[in-house]
Amino acid sequence: MIAVEGITKRFAAVQALAGVTFRVDRHEILGFLGPNGAGKTTTMRIITGFLPADSGTVSVDGFTIPGQSRHVRRGVGYVPENAALYRDMTVRGLLAYFAALRGVPRRRRSAAVDSVVERCVLGTVQGRVVGELSRGFRQRLCLAQALVHAPQVLVLDEPTVGLDPKQIHEVRNLIRELGSDLTILLSSHILPEVSATCDRVVIIHQGKIVAEDTTAGLAARLEGVLTVRLSIRGGADQIRALFASLPYVRVVSLRPGEAGVVRGEVRMGGDPALREELARAVLMSGLGLHELTPEGASLEEVFLELTREEAE
Repeated sequence: MIAVEGITKRFAAVQALAGVTFRVDRHEILGFLGPNGAGKTTTMRIITGFLPADSGTVSVDGFTIPGQSRHVRRGVGYVPENAALYRDMTVRGLLAYFAALRGVPRRRRSAAVDSVVERCVLGTVQGRVVGELSRGFRQRLCLAQALVHAPQVLVLDEPTVGLDPKQIHEVRNLIRELGSDLTILLSSHILPEVSATCDRVVIIHQGKIVAEDTTAGLAARLEGVLTVRLSIRGGADQIRALFASLPYVRVVSLRPGEAGVVRGEVRMGGDPALREELARAVLMSGLGLHELTPEGASLEEVFLELTREEAE
């Protein structure tokens, strides 16, 4: 449905994109993940026809950019980050206005507005002025305006930025429902959002794709590297000195707890024998081992590993 092939983009001295290539299958929700400044928004603006690439091509439902940008825009619904809305219009009036802009025939506009009002659960506010809406309803309205011309592809740039936890949950559920019959590309730097919403993940860093897989598949890349949660009774300096002497252990975090117990996480090899050796080393040093719990790799760990800056 979406095929991005080798797109590049430079802004003055900054190489924003360097040969970005990936695809989104029909009826798939793809998470486009990366730290701020990685190139997510630039890529999405190129896919939606709002920004030209320096080189490379984008194909959306058989239409190609460059060359058929107008056809691509007709078939795509786009919600940019911090989308602008006309605050003095009513919800229904705004949706009718966007329907006209997007070429929905006059005889079908009322039905098109009815459809997205129902789909995005805006019925209770459809007669209200946009400027009076809560942030959550404004975000639903942004989704509705992107759907009013019945596109097959939906592109969402940071769709839950600025929402409270309840609103985030509601918007995520709505996106999952939309994914049953739309193809969705969703950018985010919020890891739980991608894990909870997306079928597959593409990670971009410094303008380059560094990984592409399901969340489970990405986690499997760190197979053999294990995070271990620990609770140890003893002094933090003594515990750090012990871990520094063990070549197979890398400290992630240590923090003081109650009753002289230090809690933290370390990274180490996945061999069970190493866990036994770690437990033995703690006990032989005179420290008290209260907990040693191995945990599987999370998307957060994969993300940090793949986007880790090289030390200068």
